[in-house]
Amino acid sequence: MPENFKVVATNRKAGFEYFLFERFEAGLALKGSEIKSIRAGQISLAESYIRVDENQAWLIEAHVAPYIQANRFNHDPKRPRRLLLHRKEIREMWDAVRQKGVTIVPVRVYLKNGRAKIEIAIAKGKKLHDKREAIARRDAEREMDREASS
Repeated sequence: MPENFKVVATNRKAGFEYFLFERFEAGLALKGSEIKSIRAGQISLAESYIRVDENQAWLIEAHVAPYIQANRFNHDPKRPRRLLLHRKEIREMWDAVRQKGVTIVPVRVYLKNGRAKIEIAIAKGKKLHDKREAIARRDAEREMDREASS
């Protein structure tokens, strides 16, 4: 990991709920009180998702807690936030989302050289049996580790 890199929030359920394919790094268009709140680690990606139209991408339903010192100039905690991506990347995501069962999910938010970045991934939802298989595999690996350390 580079020196100027600090993970602020992760979407832990993304890897469990979805098969993650191609990943992208995007900037976030934020207000002043939002970046201060994010630097303090006050962001949640739990219910969030990415909406892509033909020429813009948006982070929807991400909760950025209000910054206490901002008082009346504070932001709306769940407002849509524009993602800063190249046109080619947006077009690629737009083409992927038009397929059935494919969506775009935020994976993590981090600070890179003082700027807030978000890692997003093109994803396809897992079925129940896929989730059970992942749990069984994780349990088996844990058992093998226990046996190896004994």
